[in-house]
Amino acid sequence: MRDMFTNNLLKKGVVVFLMLLTSNLFSQTYNNLWIPDTLSGTTFNLNIKDTFAQIVNTGNQTITGGINGKFWGPTMFINKGDVVHMNVKNNLNDSTTVHWHGMHLPAVMDGGPHQIIPPGTLWQPYWEVKNDAGTYWYHPHLHEMSEEQMTKGLGGFMIVRDEVESKLALPRTYGVDDIPLVLSDRDISSTNQFVVVPYGDSMMTNMTLRAQYTVPAQVVRFRILNGGLERSYNLGFSDGRSFQVIASDGGLLTAPVTVTKYLLHLGERIEILVDCSNDLGKSIDLKAYNSTLAQNVAGGDFFPNGPFVNYLARKDFNVLHINVGAKTSNPILNVPTFLRTVNTIPAANANITRALTISDTNIVGVTGAAFVINHKLFDYNYNNYDVPLNNTEIWQITSTSNFGHPFHIHDVEFNILSVDGVAPVAAQAGFKDVVFVPSKSTVKFIAKFDNYADALHPFMYHCHIALHEDEGMMGQFIVTDKTSGIKSTDKSDFSLYPNPANEKLYISFNNQDTKVYYISILNIVGKAVLMLPRPELGNGIDISSLSAGTYFIQLTDDKTKYVTVKKFIKE
Repeated sequence: MRDMFTNNLLKKGVVVFLMLLTSNLFSQTYNNLWIPDTLSGTTFNLNIKDTFAQIVNTGNQTITGGINGKFWGPTMFINKGDVVHMNVKNNLNDSTTVHWHGMHLPAVMDGGPHQIIPPGTLWQPYWEVKNDAGTYWYHPHLHEMSEEQMTKGLGGFMIVRDEVESKLALPRTYGVDDIPLVLSDRDISSTNQFVVVPYGDSMMTNMTLRAQYTVPAQVVRFRILNGGLERSYNLGFSDGRSFQVIASDGGLLTAPVTVTKYLLHLGERIEILVDCSNDLGKSIDLKAYNSTLAQNVAGGDFFPNGPFVNYLARKDFNVLHINVGAKTSNPILNVPTFLRTVNTIPAANANITRALTISDTNIVGVTGAAFVINHKLFDYNYNNYDVPLNNTEIWQITSTSNFGHPFHIHDVEFNILSVDGVAPVAAQAGFKDVVFVPSKSTVKFIAKFDNYADALHPFMYHCHIALHEDEGMMGQFIVTDKTSGIKSTDKSDFSLYPNPANEKLYISFNNQDTKVYYISILNIVGKAVLMLPRPELGNGIDISSLSAGTYFIQLTDDKTKYVTVKKFIKE
């Protein structure tokens, strides 16, 4: 994988060379921050694979999981209004899923636990980008395996652009003054291997231990994601300087919010601006001031022994060592005072208030799981809620748990209404998809469930702490369209041509009004090799990647959900 800083060096010439030269003058006890490569356009090829990387400077390489590289994955730049197509090939030894965290999209494209991609299979979801400009991400969501697969290093950023954000005078040169940071930690064994545990002893920023980076002496934008397994990060700078929060999970705030600390929980994102204009030649540290966290907040829970013991518990530690080098040729030197109009959803618009509970396990006979939602562990076959299409809803989450939980909901961005009756602070007043539910507290948020209904595939809601999610702290809901009318009971009748086929396979329907919900292509032993949710069939199905042999096409009708199977030959 090419280092994005090298790419920027080629583009920026002397300016970036001076920044690199400045970096070499600083302490060499750090490792240079790795910046993920980028992809842009409307079609994205993602190859998920088992691999290895030199995580620790000396000794064995670490077994990792990567997407198009040795770990993590490329940052995808997408534009609001575009239709994006994902070609996701699972070359892991295990099944997986890929969830597009924060994206508003059809449930069958969402990549939750129901959209399992077997080894060797290509999954091809697509959707129109309806999200506002912001920082989103993608990651595995295989039930009972999320913690293990995220520990390997699987995930990636998605950055949405739109016309509103593009007109603002903000830093947006990727890897120079617009820098993505994914925060996580790992427990690393004596043989340099990742150990699957909730907390690690070693801080990792962009999968880099003891990370440092050189930024220009101007206003710099950091896109920060808590993409770890359990720990929260109380972020601030070593010199106590203030910084401006300009965006949360769902995009820009109304105006920058000035803070000196920000507590970032699992799955949350913020975009911040830091003014380094007067810091040429200096170094500062972005730190986690976690010594102040309470016992009931992840990262503040101190245990002297057992599976949750870790060196970083309730301590302050470095997240990124920042060196300040030369300005770029076109620097941003001021922070805008206004960003955009955020049209939050009025509480009076709600059609219903749903009451959810979070509690410590009280299910007789259940061992292992510590926390539950609505007194029930996740069940693939149990739908917790039917949400009418276009409903505006208040979700009220009341916790009796002795621990705080970052609550994530798929499909929608929401507005926090209150935490224990108090309105959210300004930096949390925009659109969100993760909300922290403190111990023994009540949180209310409001969301509109528009655009997408699906009677078969559900959306999820869950605690984003990987262990809690894997142990069943999760539920699901179906968005229903009651106006769709009486459904047909006729099975789809179709033919395949040409058959045998080589590059493309076409489908001809006897009823031209037939719409397809899902197509799976299975090999001779019944294993899925190609998965096509709501396929676009006008140009045929590309089967060029399949080996010669006998296959079966399994077609699910959109109206009836009946499944029809037919055979074809790949030449």
